[in-house]
Amino acid sequence: MITLDDTRVIGEARVLAGLDQNLQQHLLTHGPLPELSREDYVRLCEAVGLRGRGGAAFPVALKLQDLPARGVEAVVVNGSESEPVSRKDRLLLTRAPHLVLDGAVGIAHALRAPHVLIAVHDTAAATSLREALMERDDHLAIEVLDTPGRFVAGEARAVLSALEGGSAVPPGRRVLPTRKGYHQRPTFLSNVETFAQLAVLARLGSRGFSSTGLISEPGTQLLTVDGAVQRPGVIETPTGVPLTTVMEYAGAEPGPVLLGGYHGRWLAQTDGVLLQRPEVSAGIVLALGSSTCPLGEVTRVAEWLRGQSAGQCGPCVFGLASLVDDFARLTVGDPQGWHDAHRHLGLIPGRGACAHPDGTARFLTSALEVFDDDVQLHLTGHGCGRPVLGVLGGTR
Repeated sequence: MITLDDTRVIGEARVLAGLDQNLQQHLLTHGPLPELSREDYVRLCEAVGLRGRGGAAFPVALKLQDLPARGVEAVVVNGSESEPVSRKDRLLLTRAPHLVLDGAVGIAHALRAPHVLIAVHDTAAATSLREALMERDDHLAIEVLDTPGRFVAGEARAVLSALEGGSAVPPGRRVLPTRKGYHQRPTFLSNVETFAQLAVLARLGSRGFSSTGLISEPGTQLLTVDGAVQRPGVIETPTGVPLTTVMEYAGAEPGPVLLGGYHGRWLAQTDGVLLQRPEVSAGIVLALGSSTCPLGEVTRVAEWLRGQSAGQCGPCVFGLASLVDDFARLTVGDPQGWHDAHRHLGLIPGRGACAHPDGTARFLTSALEVFDDDVQLHLTGHGCGRPVLGVLGGTR
């Protein structure tokens, strides 16, 4: 299990520079935050191709441009990191709160938004943020608000609903927060690492920011690396670093890798794969190793994902339940489970009220493709002979 002390850097530390510092130490490490306009931020984000560091990887410049010139209600920091293995955002909130606050405050001043709301469900992270705020005077209304820790509660619209006192589930309507966000007013919402990267970009400028990483999307990225590895933790790397480099650095066992977390996709091998958005948008890399049963691990995670459903649409309530049953039957060698899994996976995508059923279907579809040899072993009725070790988590 990863702790918040397991941090490493490949190359230059930026967002992980100066952890566990008070405000004065933070400013000595990073320097003062420049006062920038909305146009300045748009120009900088366009120059470096900055994308959100959550699951959607949406271009930040486009999000800023979609907001009206006046009347932005709030800046919302989505700290609802609810996937069991993910640690990067809560690490920043807990050990680099001033950097996250810098990014949020800078954007709020540029947009003339009167409120900054930080949604977080981790107690240590909330405490760290509140202590950091006591050192600052940002001339804004800044609130740290507790939200539920369920998986779907981290979806942007679910976060907004929770902040308004409603249920922390995504509504069926798909309206961008830039149009109708907090209290139905235009809102800039992004995840924790995005704000930390904005604070770094504002200080370094586009040229300094682009001194590392890909030409198309320079800078660094945070990755939670876990599973069958000797050195699990949160790693800061240049964008576009080879996956094999990260696996070697973490001491990963040979075997398949899950890229992007529980809504990600499986890779049979890591050669030639570069870690960049959108493939690694969630910032999670899980090594499976060779000692555990792949189908058992996948079924275990599918069971957890079923339990995280918002319960508001058929693809989630019935579709995910059917898929768990299909994979459970497949694991014990029932050929009908294999046929039913393929049939149900073809019916779910594009029909849910939120992205949860689509993401789960993507995870399971890629599992059937990558673990086909293992599937065939299970269909013989004898299984693969390996226990289910819980390498991928699936519980918190």
